Amino acid sequence: MSGGAVTLAEAPLEEPTKPVKFRLTWQVLLLAFGGLVVLLSFTRAVTGAVDLTSAGAINAAVALAVPIGLAGLGGLWSERAGVVNIGLEGMMILGTWAGAWGAIHFANPWAGVVAGAIGGAIGGLLHAIATVTFGVDHIISGVAINILGLGVTQFLSKVTFAEMPGGGDSQSPPVPKPGTVSLPWVGDPLATLETKQWFLLSDVAGILRGLTTNVSLFTLLSILLVPLTFYVLWRTAFGLRLRSCGERPVAAESLGVNVYLYKYVAVVVSGALAGLGGAFLSLVAASAYREGQTGGRGFIGLAAMIFGNWRPGGLAAGATLFGYTDALQLRRGGESVHALLLLVAILIAGVAVYQLVRQNRARAALITGVAAIAVFVVFALTDTIPPQFTSVTPHITTLLVLSLAAQRLRPPAADGVPYRRGQAK
Repeated sequence: MSGGAVTLAEAPLEEPTKPVKFRLTWQVLLLAFGGLVVLLSFTRAVTGAVDLTSAGAINAAVALAVPIGLAGLGGLWSERAGVVNIGLEGMMILGTWAGAWGAIHFANPWAGVVAGAIGGAIGGLLHAIATVTFGVDHIISGVAINILGLGVTQFLSKVTFAEMPGGGDSQSPPVPKPGTVSLPWVGDPLATLETKQWFLLSDVAGILRGLTTNVSLFTLLSILLVPLTFYVLWRTAFGLRLRSCGERPVAAESLGVNVYLYKYVAVVVSGALAGLGGAFLSLVAASAYREGQTGGRGFIGLAAMIFGNWRPGGLAAGATLFGYTDALQLRRGGESVHALLLLVAILIAGVAVYQLVRQNRARAALITGVAAIAVFVVFALTDTIPPQFTSVTPHITTLLVLSLAAQRLRPPAADGVPYRRGQAK
């Protein structure tokens, strides 16, 4: 066209604005942790529930989170390779018995740690044989492992521990415990600062003292397994091949990956990690093996793994949450759990504001806001929580967290899908 006019076809097209994708960085995590500590300090100051941030509660929370986290790590290894592992509870049960037996037989707690891992690995191997080789439904095989683990340990206890002094049909004699470590020169100053009950400073001191004093060496080993799992599965060629078996096993096979082998390795490692969680219960959390010691922690570990979206960092956060709520119900349960209601109400209200302002979801924000008000009303109208309810706090937390996290979950694409070598798709 004349006069320098620009036609519609010649006009530059504006690219659509892409939404900014939220990235979970270390800075965001540190900011979130700092905000959580401030909220805990505020809640403690308002309610007077000192155990919210006391060193004893934090130390107990870590100890209670470790077996859940180890079971969750076991589920992560297995499901990243495409094998659903409902049998974590049974593998943990095998680990509790094997850990106590190994520690007593060899008079060494670290022999019990190794034995616990081997006991759980045997359960994992049975699960792998059933699911990978024979194609048994993963859920059915996992339930069978849970039943088998309980029955085998009951039988083994009767033929071993019942004959030992201090033992019985359902428990072992006292076992040697792994050593503990404390960060030198900080325990007493932190304890003094914690007793001052100053806002935020005393709370930080209590948290730090709980994390740095009388920490079991087994706990440190377990914590190191989280970044180690991340490195192996997300930063190595081995981990890439293993995860490909849980996403596109046929494509992995076409590239020369031995899918069966990697599934076997993943499920056996899964059992070993669950067995370590069981050994922790009999060697650190208690001083002996007792029947029913796992208390469903294998299933809670599976829930922590799902909450963490099949990632080690999220899994660790979920295990810590469940361990913390469990610790609170053990320490001044009614008072501490009642104070926790105020914190929950504040957090739910924050979620409602986020839904309204950032996501423009007025209806969801209204429902969430009503839930926050309901929780606050329960807190305001009561002085304590009956012990019948405090004992189930960790399980209620599991249900609530999973229901809130369900919309953002993304499991491995081939998780639980039967695979046979040479199949077309």
